[in-house]
Amino acid sequence: MSFFRLSVSALGVAATVFVLSIYRAEVPGIVMEILTEAEFWVAVGFCGVLAVFLYLKVPKLVADMMDKRAAEITKQLDEAQKLREEAAELLAGYVRKGAQVDAEAAKILEAAKAEAEHFAKETRAQLRQQIDRRAQMAKDKIEMAEQQALAEIRGLAADAASAAAEKLIQARIDEKRAASLIGESIKELPGKLS
Repeated sequence: MSFFRLSVSALGVAATVFVLSIYRAEVPGIVMEILTEAEFWVAVGFCGVLAVFLYLKVPKLVADMMDKRAAEITKQLDEAQKLREEAAELLAGYVRKGAQVDAEAAKILEAAKAEAEHFAKETRAQLRQQIDRRAQMAKDKIEMAEQQALAEIRGLAADAASAAAEKLIQARIDEKRAASLIGESIKELPGKLS
């Protein structure tokens, strides 16, 4: 027996006891008097309606409808809870991904800074080497130019000295003397070559 049926039965018994307790002094004439009272007929009608409801199992239908509605609400609450948990997981995932992205961005930025510094150092070193190389090449060219200039000057000086010596020798040495000097030089030549 359902709780609703039990409640209705208890209400009917209570109403009967109440009516009898009100009219207990007049119990012999109570039947005629009750039949003329409007409250009696309201109570009979109410009990009849309750009896029809019980016969048609309206309380069970109402209870079933309420159980179905409660089940639907429970299902919706479960789905809402599940959706909330999924949303919390998604949010946590996005927070983790955001932290990972921030960490990766920091690493990339740090690596880029390190690479830029390394590139700058390397570029400075290469530039320094290139400057040193060019400076050395310039020094070498200057030394070569100096040596060439000195060689040219020596050559010119030697030419000038030889021309002056030739003039001086021609002025001081006659042909005999020249022939004797040439002969001596030829004799000394094998000793100088060995």
